[in-house]
Amino acid sequence: MASELFELRPLEELVAIHDADRKPVKKGDRKEGVYPYYGASGITDYVDDFIFDGDYVLLSEDGDNLRTRNTPIAFMARGKFWVNNHAHILKGKNGNNTDFICYALQVADVNSYISGSTRPKITQRDMKNIPVYCPPLKEQKAIAHILGSLDDKIELNRQMNETLEAMAQALFKSWFVDFDPVIDNALAAGNAIPDELLERAEQRKGIKKKDNTEIQNLFPNEFELTEEMGWIPKGWQELQIKDIAKVVKGKSYKSSELAESQTALVTLKSFKRGGGYRLDGLKEYTGKYKEEQEVKAGDLVVAYTDVTQAADLIGKPAMVIDDIRYKHLVISLDVAVVRPEIDSQKYYLYGLAQTEAFQSHNYSHSTGTTVLHLSKNAVPNYYLCLPSENLLHGFTKIVEPLFTSVNNNIGEIRNLEKLRDTLLPKLMSGELHIADAAALIDEAI
Repeated sequence: MASELFELRPLEELVAIHDADRKPVKKGDRKEGVYPYYGASGITDYVDDFIFDGDYVLLSEDGDNLRTRNTPIAFMARGKFWVNNHAHILKGKNGNNTDFICYALQVADVNSYISGSTRPKITQRDMKNIPVYCPPLKEQKAIAHILGSLDDKIELNRQMNETLEAMAQALFKSWFVDFDPVIDNALAAGNAIPDELLERAEQRKGIKKKDNTEIQNLFPNEFELTEEMGWIPKGWQELQIKDIAKVVKGKSYKSSELAESQTALVTLKSFKRGGGYRLDGLKEYTGKYKEEQEVKAGDLVVAYTDVTQAADLIGKPAMVIDDIRYKHLVISLDVAVVRPEIDSQKYYLYGLAQTEAFQSHNYSHSTGTTVLHLSKNAVPNYYLCLPSENLLHGFTKIVEPLFTSVNNNIGEIRNLEKLRDTLLPKLMSGELHIADAAALIDEAI
């Protein structure tokens, strides 16, 4: 690599602009499918058709993120996908590498190209003039490959985490929703199967089962009828969440209290759409709060509000992840923490909060025209069937290592992102040699 810094050139000299091909579709008019539907900051939905096929850079056209940069303003979209009118669609031309351009835009100084006092926006005319680093094509490919290897490892860790969480949820559903081990025991004992579970019982007959006597013996071999929940395993308790856990709502705050601090608020932005925890959604906070509103790694939190336009966040759960940047994490008014009396109930409650039944219950207890609000007692009053403490310990023993692996992967993701964000501007400008960056990355992964 040359020792001189790379030149800056207007973006329009490097890319073809495909904004004319994008087509926004209202949420009510979309048909569910497998193709990603992109907006200003990433995937917002999945639809049944696509308008692009290939590798493109999407650059945020509008939104607060243009100024806050909580997430990258430029990102890659690959394969078949749809885009609304909140992201510019770009592809390298004249041999310029599309992946490199994406990285170059992530460190580009766009502040003077943003207009709009209420909602920040980059018009197409202004976008064309954004200066980006432009090394020779050979270096573009090398830089994109170097940084791409880090992003590939980050994405692999994310996929692994999705798999691990899915494994934990699949076990929860089998044991505590479908009651598979109880059905198996009932069939073996010749006991009656309730009509509601006969179809599942027929499916279980055809499944070859592993010899897992120790676990199997923790489950009963018959069902009993309850008033609220219908048929549940005999001996399990019909309770409400408030009987085994305390649900605490979070703290309201003023904008003047959002300042540099070692305390941060867990907000709605701390939830992924559909549930799960986001590390980039915290807000530094200087105000007061009650001790019970402070949360720690492993605490179960639930979203209590959402916009009606999306409505896929209300009632969704997440488990707080440790953040070494802050001494204290505090839940905001839009969030509640669910604290079980017995620690072994934590993973059970998290699995429960991810079920369709729990989500339907919460949605039916939400009100609002523009913003949805979950009623205060919706979560505490939810009914559950609680198994024996020994069984809960058995469940925890299996799933806890899965969540430990998730947290370890998240720690590795943090380190890889920090390395990438350190290398990115230096590689873009030519300050750092490719060989030196490659050595650092080889050591990290």
